[in-house]
Amino acid sequence: MAQFSYKARSRSGQVKQGVLESADRAGALSILQRDGLFPVSVQAAKGKGKPEKAARAAKAAAPKPLKEGRRKGRLFGRKNRKPKLQDSATWMLQLANLLRSGMPLTMALNSMVSISGKGISEEVAIGLKQDVNEGKTLSEAMAKNPIIFNEMSVNMVRAGEESGALEQVLRRLAEHFKRFAEVQSKFTAAMIYPAIVGLVGFVIVLFFMTFMLPKFTEIFDSFNATLPKSTQLLMSVGELAVNPVFWIVLFVVVMAGSILFIRYKATDNGRRRIDDIKLRLPVLGKVMRLNLFGQFARTLSTLLTNGVPVLTALRITRDVIPNVIIKDAIVMAREAVTDGKSLAEPLARSELFPKLLIDLVRIGEDTGDVPGALENLALTYENDLELELRVMTNLIEPAMIIIMAVGVGGLLFSILQALFTITNNIAR
Repeated sequence: MAQFSYKARSRSGQVKQGVLESADRAGALSILQRDGLFPVSVQAAKGKGKPEKAARAAKAAAPKPLKEGRRKGRLFGRKNRKPKLQDSATWMLQLANLLRSGMPLTMALNSMVSISGKGISEEVAIGLKQDVNEGKTLSEAMAKNPIIFNEMSVNMVRAGEESGALEQVLRRLAEHFKRFAEVQSKFTAAMIYPAIVGLVGFVIVLFFMTFMLPKFTEIFDSFNATLPKSTQLLMSVGELAVNPVFWIVLFVVVMAGSILFIRYKATDNGRRRIDDIKLRLPVLGKVMRLNLFGQFARTLSTLLTNGVPVLTALRITRDVIPNVIIKDAIVMAREAVTDGKSLAEPLARSELFPKLLIDLVRIGEDTGDVPGALENLALTYENDLELELRVMTNLIEPAMIIIMAVGVGGLLFSILQALFTITNNIAR
């Protein structure tokens, strides 16, 4: 048996040091975790035991390296790809379930290697296990993969390790990611029908202009009749539709416009202006505001509930929110909180957040339950968002149908008007 010197934290956060005997380092980690301690560092005791034997045991326990082809695939593929929210939620929940069953963290991470899904790659899971086996905390191991685990996840896991509630924190993270994924899926579902209708309408008009209209044009030309203005305009547009130069010019114009827009959006002034316009849009703006306020309340509530300091929680929340206007308001609120003011006061001064949010945060501060107030706000805004998405979808569907009817009806009207003109000329 080899001897290992260790440094660990108890569930209360107290630092403990000592020496224990184990066959290898992995066994020493298991002993500490079985005793309810969170290892900080575990090293072979100098001058004691058999280091060579321990080294051989550690080498034997280490996971086998990935095959060269798989390693390259992981490196240039999934390892550096941000996982979907639902994939992150599933991974966190699986790890929490393993810990709840009484499995030590190292064994749980070893199991996660074999059950890692498409969101968290096997290589990342192996890296987490190796780092924890070497004495690092889970939060430190996660921090080495910032693309996979964002700052919010790392800070919450760190708070869970320090408070001895890692399993509960992982479950809250899973629930947080799950709710965000549900909101995203609702947005996507609301846009599917209008997108399909718009695409079908575009294909119908394009088919008519490029294949059907030239045949009608040949018929009209054979009669040498004076066609109505609407028909002449339609035929002129049809000539452009079958001209490859028109499509090349259109492509160049669209690409140039897209590049200019992206470059303008990349500037501070451009992004601020675009985000401000998004918040002021008639119907879509309200949906975006509800989504942003729900993200703010949900993220800040989750962080504060798990013991993350308020200044750190506000900084992480700022990074989660995608709108720069809301980001600036959160920065101002954080500076005010740093100066000793309440959170509700600077949020109200920004004139961006609704009165309901300000009042509930203020009540939460008075009762000492800001996380609970924010949780209620998040649920309220998520329910309101679902209703607004339904309203928006119900408005878009008839609007798209009317647009298609006007477009197709205009085409038919132009053709029929020309046919009536030719018929009248023949009758004379």
